[in-house]
Amino acid sequence: MIRQVIQKVVTGRDLTETEMQTAMSAVIDGKVPNSQVAAFVTALRMKGETVAEITGAAKAIASRVVNLQLNNHLINLDRDDINLENETILKVGDTGDNNTRTFNVSTATAFVLAGGGLRIARHGIRSENKHFGSADVLADLGVKLDISHSDVEGCIEEVGIGFLFIPFQQGPMRNVAHIREEMGIRTIFNLVSPLLNPAGATAHVLGVYEPALTEKMAQALQNLGAERAFVFFGEETFDEISICGATRISRLENGKITTAMIQPEDYGFEKVKQDALKGGNVAENARIINKILCGEKGPCRDIVLMNAAAGFVVSGLDNSFQEGIERAAQVIDSGKARQKLDALVQYTRQCEPFVRKDLE
Repeated sequence: MIRQVIQKVVTGRDLTETEMQTAMSAVIDGKVPNSQVAAFVTALRMKGETVAEITGAAKAIASRVVNLQLNNHLINLDRDDINLENETILKVGDTGDNNTRTFNVSTATAFVLAGGGLRIARHGIRSENKHFGSADVLADLGVKLDISHSDVEGCIEEVGIGFLFIPFQQGPMRNVAHIREEMGIRTIFNLVSPLLNPAGATAHVLGVYEPALTEKMAQALQNLGAERAFVFFGEETFDEISICGATRISRLENGKITTAMIQPEDYGFEKVKQDALKGGNVAENARIINKILCGEKGPCRDIVLMNAAAGFVVSGLDNSFQEGIERAAQVIDSGKARQKLDALVQYTRQCEPFVRKDLE
């Protein structure tokens, strides 16, 4: 079957969602030779992955992911200014490694959002790159990541934020991990990984590595059950909202997807060079995040404010980016973001070490 699928893609024809789901299921289950997997994903990239193909691949992999059990995914948030009977979890995702050499913006953003009252579920693959991987930065900050599924659930329920990082050689994509590493190029796996949603979140903030992907990924999220989402590509920062230049944002809301361009100057931020956001090794990236959470001002804080604003808006807590930026600044300056990091460190340190056999 896989040969026919490869031949179809090589000739420039698109796969249906069902065809893609069937083919990807075989790939993930280790039923396809490595050479054919490489040919398949390379051909898809050269043709350009469609929404149906991305959706089908995501469904195939998601059906093999162990889900978190979080009160049927309906979370009640105790907020001073809003009282909704049923609240969703906000998922902050990214597309994995990029080549921008910025610090771990989304990791800092997650603590700001949690400090603002949202329940945050982050998941991903633990990168082989020990220089920039967010999992290793979190570990340097004191967060224990090798904890059980139930302890991750406890983090989200009690602390308001939880991280589930699957080691590179484990989880549903373990059969293709070495192929991805050997190929060394972005493929459909990089698109699908951020769409996997073990927490059942209906609100999403997602960065992508090409501007043409914002609408595609927003449509794929909608196909997978998302109710609200921001998908963006930033100039110089790729999968973060940028303060280096324009950001293309596709928004899913009320069943519709709209796309717009925003500039940092629109919200009172000075445009900066990419070097102003440069990270370093694990210890340096952890130090930058600590400084931001402790209130240090500058470009690194500014980009976190912009990205946190997207989370506050997509969750429905704020109506505009300007309101979200103001809330994010207040969360940092009040110490609430830093308190969330401290609480997560304290909670996870009490958890027993866990080998993720449940994800194998």
